[in-house]
Amino acid sequence: MTFGRLERGSQAAPISEINVTPLVDVLLVLVVILLVTAPLLASALRLDLPQAAGTRPADAPRFLSVSIDAQGQRFVNDQPASAAQLSERLAQAARDNPDVELRLRADQSVPYGRVAEVMGAAQQAGLARIAFVAEPVKP
Repeated sequence: MTFGRLERGSQAAPISEINVTPLVDVLLVLVVILLVTAPLLASALRLDLPQAAGTRPADAPRFLSVSIDAQGQRFVNDQPASAAQLSERLAQAARDNPDVELRLRADQSVPYGRVAEVMGAAQQAGLARIAFVAEPVKP
């Protein structure tokens, strides 16, 4: 041992290999970004459509609400209606817009036959789209 100099034992050799972990992390982030943005770029179709005076935007399909309460009373858009009035309103709605949707709300105590009568009247009127409205299950 000499003065002023400390002897060191066997020194660890420096690492001469490239650490690829950060490179892999960056590449994985780029792949995720590419996977997220690729469908957005592919579906963005830009068209320069011609303009015409006689065109107008299509009306969005609207709906007609028919309800049946616990006593079997029928309601069209929350207004009472007899069987004949129901048939007439359904036919009028079908004439105005054939794509109108019938949203049927029935009390759970209503017999199925009454619901089937309303469905039959809707089909005779020419309405093909019938939706049943229900409450979500409460936990």
